[in-house]
Amino acid sequence: MNNIVSQKWLLERLDEPDVVIVDCRFLMGKPDAGRELYEASHIPGAVYLDLEKDLSAPLHEQGHGGRHPLPDIFDLTVALSRVGIGNESRVVAYDDQGGAMASRLWWLLKYLGHEQVYVLDEGFTAWAGAGFPVSSEQKELVPARFLANVQHTMLAEMDEVKERLGDAGITLIDSREAPRYRGEVEPLDKVAGHIPGAINRFWKDGLTDSGSWKDAAAQADRFADLDRDREIIVYCGSGVTATPNVIALQEAGFTKVRLYAGSWSDWISYSENPVAKGDEESPSKA
Repeated sequence: MNNIVSQKWLLERLDEPDVVIVDCRFLMGKPDAGRELYEASHIPGAVYLDLEKDLSAPLHEQGHGGRHPLPDIFDLTVALSRVGIGNESRVVAYDDQGGAMASRLWWLLKYLGHEQVYVLDEGFTAWAGAGFPVSSEQKELVPARFLANVQHTMLAEMDEVKERLGDAGITLIDSREAPRYRGEVEPLDKVAGHIPGAINRFWKDGLTDSGSWKDAAAQADRFADLDRDREIIVYCGSGVTATPNVIALQEAGFTKVRLYAGSWSDWISYSENPVAKGDEESPSKA
């Protein structure tokens, strides 16, 4: 599957009217920084969507839904329509965070039934560094009509994850860095560890040392020990950095991939949920 597009691919299509470029830059802990970066300089014609204001719902006071709850479907379709994304649009999302924020938009659009959405390889700094055009002019927004066709099978809820712990038909993937997965450190959430039975595949291992996305063969190597016939549920801390792993798995040819959107921060909001620490063995293909 082709979910990643090159800088040159986008450069050749900057002026095509059905292409909507979305700047998704966002810095955790600095909620206004992404928009400020966008206003200072962006790919010409790009619009801005904010991780917390547009691509997430407000936090639940009990912590349920995680640190970045999925947005309300109606609110999301309004946000997409406002910036000119319609059902026929070809959407290209970019960020400067290794593709994590752009992948969140990619996943949300796929979840709403929109197929023509892509992540720009490498991100904005690489684009500007390559000498491609940038601008501080903000595009005049022309609203479009976006109708959602929600793909419920792409999403896994907490109750199902809990019910299927230990199920041999499920592979659970934790996308966080190994020390967080093992429960050795936890800089963001109140409890350290991982969901019992989950294996670790750090999402940034889907990128090369230069910051570009690995090709399909290299992604397949990352997941070579996994059974393609099993369902895969992917999570991270809050449901954002798991989405690059969803893309990577699709690029590798896996078809039964779902996102636990609430992720670890949702899981631990239920005090009765079990927690594991340390490493776990990859599930056997047998």
